[in-house]
Amino acid sequence: MILSMTGFGDASAYVDRVHYFLEARSLNNKFFKAVIRLPENLQSLEAELETKLRSRIHRGTVTLSASVADETEAAAYEINQRALTRYIAQLEALPQVGAGSLKLDLGALLSLPGVLQPPANEEERLSRARQTLLPLLDKVIDSLIEMRTREGKALSDDLHAQHMLMSDRLAQIRVRAPAVVEEYQRRLKARIEVLLREAEVRVEPGDLIREIAVYAERTDIAEELSRLEGHLAQFRELLSEGDKRPIGRTLDFLAQEMLRETNTIASKSPDATVSRLAVEIKGAIDRIKEQAANVE
Repeated sequence: MILSMTGFGDASAYVDRVHYFLEARSLNNKFFKAVIRLPENLQSLEAELETKLRSRIHRGTVTLSASVADETEAAAYEINQRALTRYIAQLEALPQVGAGSLKLDLGALLSLPGVLQPPANEEERLSRARQTLLPLLDKVIDSLIEMRTREGKALSDDLHAQHMLMSDRLAQIRVRAPAVVEEYQRRLKARIEVLLREAEVRVEPGDLIREIAVYAERTDIAEELSRLEGHLAQFRELLSEGDKRPIGRTLDFLAQEMLRETNTIASKSPDATVSRLAVEIKGAIDRIKEQAANVE
């Protein structure tokens, strides 16, 4: 099964007056990369969330964002009155501050280090968040994979179309290849006959046969055609596999091998028809490489 690397999924839950929300977006990448954005008090869950992502998504950059809105009074931070009093006393003691002239900004005071303390039940809140977010992540991944599967269907259709085009052009080359040597033999004989009539020179049949054999050896593409057909067979197997193994990188490597064989065919054969068909095959291979960059 072909999966795209681009997708989106989200899920939310409302538990004990706390709203949890998770969102995942995935983009192309040669490898797996997780970018996880959590509220500060949930940073310790990052490793667990990444492990769950990695277990089900094998390729692509996945950005996971989480938000938690706690509507309970337990979410309130505690004001450290001793620290706040100490800050105010130090400010009043400054020599440039006159008696009774000190104006305090409460917001600025609360932002000073140590003034606001996390709730005493922070560990308990973290545990509840973990029990909710981990199952919620499974739903997000399900949604993400569902979208990647839909987009993968379009990729699969295009890859199948390129396979059919390449198979057709390869079959035409295989039919055309023997005729190339035959045409060369006819042209060579005709050219030699003209030269013989003009120069009144006799050419031994063995010399003519050797010349044709050398040309046939130099332009023989049977081995390259066989290897390219083998690569196409492997390509077809990859497209038809029913499991969910990632095949994007395998497709990319296979496309490189197919391009190498096609280039050799084009360089060895002087025939214009074979060259044109090879160019069409290379166009399909470029399309495959482009699409392989989108496949998980």
